[in-house]
Amino acid sequence: RHHERLAKMFDMWCLHIPVQDRTTFQGLVEHVERTVKSESSRAPDRPVYLVGESVGACIALAVAARNRDVDLVLVLVNPGTSFHRSQLQSLSALLDLVPDPFHSSTPQLLNFLTGNFMKMSPRFGGAGQALSEVASGLLPSLMYLADILPKESIVWKMKMLRTASSFVNSRLHAVKAQTLVVASGNDELLPSRDEAERLRGTLKKCRVRHFRDNGHKILLEDGFDLVTTIKGAGDYRRSRQTDYVLDFLPLSDDELEKAIDRDRLLTFATDPVMLSTLPDGKIVRGLAGLPRAGPVLLVGYHMLMGFELGPLVTGVLRSTGIHIRGLAHPFMFNESSDQLIPDSSNYDLHRIMGAVPVTAVNFYKLLSEKQFVLLYPGGAREALHRKGEEYRLFWPEQSEFVRMASRFGATIIPFGVVGEDDICDVCC
Repeated sequence: RHHERLAKMFDMWCLHIPVQDRTTFQGLVEHVERTVKSESSRAPDRPVYLVGESVGACIALAVAARNRDVDLVLVLVNPGTSFHRSQLQSLSALLDLVPDPFHSSTPQLLNFLTGNFMKMSPRFGGAGQALSEVASGLLPSLMYLADILPKESIVWKMKMLRTASSFVNSRLHAVKAQTLVVASGNDELLPSRDEAERLRGTLKKCRVRHFRDNGHKILLEDGFDLVTTIKGAGDYRRSRQTDYVLDFLPLSDDELEKAIDRDRLLTFATDPVMLSTLPDGKIVRGLAGLPRAGPVLLVGYHMLMGFELGPLVTGVLRSTGIHIRGLAHPFMFNESSDQLIPDSSNYDLHRIMGAVPVTAVNFYKLLSEKQFVLLYPGGAREALHRKGEEYRLFWPEQSEFVRMASRFGATIIPFGVVGEDDICDVCC
């Protein structure tokens, strides 16, 4: 489902393991490793992305641990490194007791799990009460797996997952690759949420994105977009270093709708109106006075909490098709933000919308690319103003943006926002 969008960003390779294939975990790691080394030697200045789910995530981590000199970006979806703390650990032992053929015995096993153990085959005798208690919590997992794979394949995969988990957990200290962990909060098979936090604390360059309502097979579920997640976490790059200006990818329709939905309640409550000035000085409703070609620099001041920012950017994009690139606080892009705030994913939408860290280099690049650039010289202090500071500017005494804009012949458009501070009762 994600292939179409991923193919626009990457030269894609897919690892497929046939149902009857019995290659060992070590063999799979070596197979992927050969491909990674080949691609890395072919384009040494570009990163190699490894996306893996469950066992696939373990393969990606193993390859990264064995190839620390290769520029890798790992995307780990509900990684199987938590196998030894999961229900699958108990399920793997239970499967050894299931009679063959597996599917014909499943009704008996289901009766056993629901309490009819005395009607089961005598081969289960003596294990009754304890095994029933262990198995009662495994019914959803067993039903999920039984519909997909025959018993032999399930047993083999369980053993591989056990081996993979042990192999990788003993080598996590060697993983230096940039890593993004995607964790489902409603994972039926693995404790993915807790495991994601453990990996965040263990791996040196690791971001985590939690999806509370999704299950183990999140990649197959509606509402989840892998490309959007990678972009939002700031983990998409075309070279060894992230270039927030040149690595930007245009928004999809779904991403734009997500941005609009975030501010829908605010827009409904305030019903913002945009006005612009025509070349003859006439003020009109709408954005007819906004230039249609860059470079353009929009300079304004923040209302309380910067609530005007979202409706401004999405409103201009919907009305004119012009994508404004904002210069944002560097903290939004700093890896330490994941450690310092409870949920750094709150900044993901800013990155998806094209915001870049406010630096002279990024400012220069945006103007040289003839972009529409949004600058708030007052920054966070202006957005967090106190009572009595409504409509007050907190601009530095020497603003260099005029000098930079004139170098590229950019049109400077000063703008203001009226109303938000008037309806907010600031208590401090």
